[in-house]
Amino acid sequence: MKFIKPHHLLFLILALAGLLTFRAYGQSWDEPLFYNYAAAIPAAYQPANWLNVPESVYGSSAEDHKQYGPAYLLLARPVEQTLVFLFRLEEGDAWHLVNFIGFLLALAFFRSLAKRTLPPNLATVATAFFALQPIFWGHAFINPKDIPFMSAFLAAMVFGLNWLDSLAAEKQKSKTEALARLMVAALALGVASAIRVIGPLAGILVIGYEAISNAERRIRSKEHKFSPSPLLSSSHSSFIIQHFAFILCSILVMFLLWPFLWQNPLTRLLEVLTHMSDNPTELAVLFRGQLFRANEMPVRYFPQMLALTLTLPTWPLALIGFVRMTFRRETRREALLYALWFGLVTAYILLQTPAVYDGFRHFFFIIPPLFIFVAHGIEEINFRIKPAPMLRFAFALLILLPGLLGILRLHPYEYTYYNMLTGGTGSAFRAYETDYWLTCYREALTWARQNQPETPVYVQREMHLAQIYGDGLTLLPLGVETPESLPAGARLLFSTRADLDIRSVFRNFPIEKAFGRENADFCLLKRKP
Repeated sequence: MKFIKPHHLLFLILALAGLLTFRAYGQSWDEPLFYNYAAAIPAAYQPANWLNVPESVYGSSAEDHKQYGPAYLLLARPVEQTLVFLFRLEEGDAWHLVNFIGFLLALAFFRSLAKRTLPPNLATVATAFFALQPIFWGHAFINPKDIPFMSAFLAAMVFGLNWLDSLAAEKQKSKTEALARLMVAALALGVASAIRVIGPLAGILVIGYEAISNAERRIRSKEHKFSPSPLLSSSHSSFIIQHFAFILCSILVMFLLWPFLWQNPLTRLLEVLTHMSDNPTELAVLFRGQLFRANEMPVRYFPQMLALTLTLPTWPLALIGFVRMTFRRETRREALLYALWFGLVTAYILLQTPAVYDGFRHFFFIIPPLFIFVAHGIEEINFRIKPAPMLRFAFALLILLPGLLGILRLHPYEYTYYNMLTGGTGSAFRAYETDYWLTCYREALTWARQNQPETPVYVQREMHLAQIYGDGLTLLPLGVETPESLPAGARLLFSTRADLDIRSVFRNFPIEKAFGRENADFCLLKRKP
């Protein structure tokens, strides 16, 4: 009997870990309204709404959510509803499990991409390194926006490159197979584009990679005087038809999966693009101990958050891997592709300084190339020191350990991870945002239900989130209250996001119970003396 393959074992362990823990995560403040959008959007497909889509199909926060393509919600909600029906799960828990499945798919697509330039076992190590980044592991459950888009973007890259491979192959098995690969690539790109308007970047990268490959083949054919690949020798009309079909089909899929675009498609697409390229939000963000508005963040915010919230081995290994890929002829094209994938958006952020907040979560989709560089960095180190197999195994464990320990220490708040450049999450507290999405409400209100539940709880902000976990409690908004107007013994629920607790007029009320990890407080229950 053959032993289980390493990547099968990895995914089995990851899936089991997710199944055992998904109920522990509190909903983020973005989730309830976004899931309301998921419940409402299928109504757009009723024939009566085709020509005049009502605002109600975008849920109770239509002005915000219609800017987000609903492809993930349309595909995932039937799975979520099935889980609720079969296992009697709460809606939030069911969505967390579905989101996690989306993360596992992202890892599978990533490994497929990594295998283009890496041995299978090293691609598996890279996948483990990616999976065990605490920031990604935490977001895998609570983020129905950025994790699904990262997964869809990876899928578009993988299937797009597979399609190009079939075009460049010496012999295609059949025209049917080539057409199937084209359709799958277009479908993947269309889905990614119907989640976020920057999805077409995946298609641009794929076509750009093809142009680089063709140029390289032409140079090599001139140098060595051999016939170019079938792709180059194929008729010009066939080449144009296939690429036109790829673009047209992906646009059609995006249009079908995004009802907001059905009326005035071009105008509304430009509207979304303008909104997303410079999100006008003015959220307060804590950075280096100071409060900034999201649209006035220092340029260093994005690179510094990348440096502080990924595990320490990431950047040294990525740099080594990038140099290795660049100087090896057989991986130079991929190095350029991945550098463009990461670099184009990064350059835009640094040069245009759009509104940024919540770390780099909005840009998760540009991070996978870093982990492919990491894998090549590991390969280079293994090559240089020529270790024995057991030493290679020990080295792999060593670089995976910071992420694994961070996940274990911070659960279920893994997304609050900061590496040792800050001294860890505890040292980052009051200098950087930690539980910025208020997932601690679940733990805090569960404790309140178990300890004097008859005491009213005054909620500082995001009442809609508190109400999810407030069964059996009397929840009241704190907005109009003053220290004098509150009854004696009243409870107050605070978040430490943007130092709201210490900027409040109730800051001197004694803390009844703090909820957090590593000496960082995420939520506070206070009592009026």
